[in-house]
Amino acid sequence: MYRQKINDFIKQRRYPVFNLKAAFFDMDGVLFDSMPAHAEAWVKAFESVEVPFTSYQAYMQEGRTGNGTIDDVFQSEKGRLATEEEKTLIYSTKSRIFEQIEAVRVMPFALPLLEKIKAHYVQIVLVTGSGQPSLLDRLEVYFPQIFERERMVTAFDVKKGKPHPEPYLMALEKAHVKPWEAVVVENAPLGIASASDAGIYTLAVNTGILENEVLVKAGANAIFSGVEDLYNQWNQLFFGE
Repeated sequence: MYRQKINDFIKQRRYPVFNLKAAFFDMDGVLFDSMPAHAEAWVKAFESVEVPFTSYQAYMQEGRTGNGTIDDVFQSEKGRLATEEEKTLIYSTKSRIFEQIEAVRVMPFALPLLEKIKAHYVQIVLVTGSGQPSLLDRLEVYFPQIFERERMVTAFDVKKGKPHPEPYLMALEKAHVKPWEAVVVENAPLGIASASDAGIYTLAVNTGILENEVLVKAGANAIFSGVEDLYNQWNQLFFGE
């Protein structure tokens, strides 16, 4: 079923034959089970400046840069963009609260999936809207010899974060591949929209609180119930095993 979806996608886009050379991975909610902590930190940070914000909104905003999230919320709640001082205050508060929350878990089956992909000589590229130093620093600890700095796209690298296609267009450049030579693994609507607009086949792992329909509407080409589900089907999908 999923393989046929890939073939249909290639035909609809009028691409050459699909040839997997690179896999682009989001971080929060895909590699780390970090979204509950992010949501709690965002809610409390906005609370500190008396701006209403919910956990559901945090999941809907996932993937956007910190400044982008703050501006979007301020535009909705106050009818204006946040000042630089407000952005600095809110994001520093959010980061401090995040660091105080219990340690973030590695998403089950994330490392085995990455190792399986690497064993087939497929490039692995990180594409995240995060600028949270603690998570970026943990990549080598929890995913040793998987990621290389020159094959990462983070909040520090882009001018326009997700849902703009820039992060995934930059990933294509860094991997030196075409859209029909890559696949994206995402869990968030904004990240899915970014990858879809970059013309890349996008797999959604629903590891959060959003409905599947939200991910489909954002542009997901296939939905998996979690990283384990994707791990179990990856070889059949892409390596014919």
